[in-house]
Amino acid sequence: MSNKVEDLREALFDTLKALRDPEKPMELDRARAISEVAQTIINTAKVEVEYSRQVGHVASSFLPAPVRPAPLAAPALPRAVK
Repeated sequence: MSNKVEDLREALFDTLKALRDPEKPMELDRARAISEVAQTIINTAKVEVEYSRQVGHVASSFLPAPVRPAPLAAPALPRAVK
């Protein structure tokens, strides 16, 4: 597992799936522990985002830099008729 937001989401959805398993549901204490750790990770990510805003960074170790599409070429203007 790497340390990216996508991995956190995957782990949380896996926990939700395990909680809903009717044949072998996850223990509530374990689910609560996972939730608390996830919330701590989310809170540290919020601090990273705020820090990035303050210093002008566009990425952090948790959140990658946004992918910006290439600028569109300006449409050709019609040529003046003489």
